[in-house]
Amino acid sequence: MHDQFDVTLEDADLLGEVELTTNLIIAASEADEHLTSDEIDRILGVDREL
Repeated sequence: MHDQFDVTLEDADLLGEVELTTNLIIAASEADEHLTSDEIDRILGVDREL
């Protein structure tokens, strides 16, 4: 019998967001102080020189 709740779901955008969030959590947990905006931008790959 087919289980209607047994589905594979993959969302590339969501996976990317989860990876960025995970990177921020790891960096924040390893930091002694609050992360600066510049540190957060670096972790997220934000280029402010546009």
